[in-house]
Amino acid sequence: MDKVSGRLIVFFEEPFWVGVFEHVSNGRLSVCKAIFGAEPKDYEVYRFVLKNYYRLRFGSAMVTDVKKAGCNPKRVQREVRKQVQNTGIGTKSQQALKLQQEQLKTEHKDVSRKQREAKKQRRFELKQRKKKEKHRGR
Repeated sequence: MDKVSGRLIVFFEEPFWVGVFEHVSNGRLSVCKAIFGAEPKDYEVYRFVLKNYYRLRFGSAMVTDVKKAGCNPKRVQREVRKQVQNTGIGTKSQQALKLQQEQLKTEHKDVSRKQREAKKQRRFELKQRKKKEKHRGR
């Protein structure tokens, strides 16, 4: 049976509060970044997750190793304390976010290039039409 897990890390990244959603399924990690703005309260984060989780655009999944959860409650408590003190996100999450950012950047470049070429083509056709209209009267 496949194990699916999710995690939300909220931290302050100048000048906004940022939430990083990590989704691990079938040993593959996908990440999404959400900007909260002002410091969110616990109930605001919970409401955001309930309302917007299915609208989030997770990046392409990358392979990661899935660790077994420890059963010792003291160890779990220590790990939780360590994660709370640690500000920021893990390196795998950073790599996944960077990959997602690069993909969005290339998509945006393609779209803007196509728009620029279409605008150039419209201008050319307009010039050609005006040139024909000038010669039509003589």
